[in-house]
Amino acid sequence: MKARISVLVAVLVLALTSVAVPARGESGPSVELSASQAGTGGSITATGSGWRPKTLLMILICGRSVPSRGVIGGTNSCANADGRAVTTDTHGSFRRRLPVAEPPVPCPCVVHVATVTGAAADADAIFQVAGHAVRPLPAESAAGRLSVLTDIRLEGASGLLTWFGAPPSRTLVFTVGNVGSSPVENPVFRVGTAHGVFAPQWDEQQWHGTVAPGRKARIELPVELAAGAHGDYTVSLGYGGRTLAEQPWGVGRPWGVTLFWILLCLVVPAAVFRLGMAVVDRVRPGAPAGRALHRRSLRLIGPALRVPGPGAPSSSSAPPFASTLPWFTPDADPGTAVHGRLSAPHENGPTTPRKGNT
Repeated sequence: MKARISVLVAVLVLALTSVAVPARGESGPSVELSASQAGTGGSITATGSGWRPKTLLMILICGRSVPSRGVIGGTNSCANADGRAVTTDTHGSFRRRLPVAEPPVPCPCVVHVATVTGAAADADAIFQVAGHAVRPLPAESAAGRLSVLTDIRLEGASGLLTWFGAPPSRTLVFTVGNVGSSPVENPVFRVGTAHGVFAPQWDEQQWHGTVAPGRKARIELPVELAAGAHGDYTVSLGYGGRTLAEQPWGVGRPWGVTLFWILLCLVVPAAVFRLGMAVVDRVRPGAPAGRALHRRSLRLIGPALRVPGPGAPSSSSAPPFASTLPWFTPDADPGTAVHGRLSAPHENGPTTPRKGNT
């Protein structure tokens, strides 16, 4: 029984030991070069492993860089025009041929590989560009150094104006600690915003305050995009020439602008149509204004065209043609027409037509 227990304990210890020891090549992303030195115009082959599967990477030759300190000055120290992009396979490996080009700053140089999308990851391999200038790196200061202690996050929300195209804004919040031996006063951070796979646009922002050695501080920096911006953005935080952290930011589409243009396309044609119809009503014959003028003229000439009755006194002011227009007489009877003319009705009754000559 004791022998069985001891065997089970040994198997359990062996299993725990095998789980605790990481497999070879799983410690992190790495890159290897086919040659450690080459001249301008040549090419080398970069081989990587340990990366995330199906991830887009950028391969650059950068100056003023060593693997222990990274790329000093960021991508401004790299030959960006001669860089190459590659996508890792399902196992997180890649193989890419890279032309050799001189970086804009002196060596020491490295081949720098970094992710373009997703979580930030990078790896460097020492490389010497033959014939390129070499200068020693500036001594690393033993003064205060800041390190991000917590994950950065974006605080804030979009308002009504943002729905109508106003610039989206957030507050970048993170906590830093001073791991150096001297205080850090008024540190200057670099905040970058990148849309999709494009390179970030950096903006320097100074935080006013002092971080004593061994102390930490909460930092809040404003972040603002252009008016009408929407889509997937990435906010990066840099300090001391290195990128400390990145945070994705999904910006919604300003649907208020779309609604405004839809209403504008409906209202403007309707207003033009109403204006055109009003102009047509005033210009065309038989318009309300023309009909009113016609009725007013009939009221003025109506009394002048009336034929006086048999006993009515004649007015010298009546027009000479009034007696020749008997059909304007309002009391005329259609049945009293004689020889094509109408006569006034008799006072005692209807008149009888005259007998013609026999």
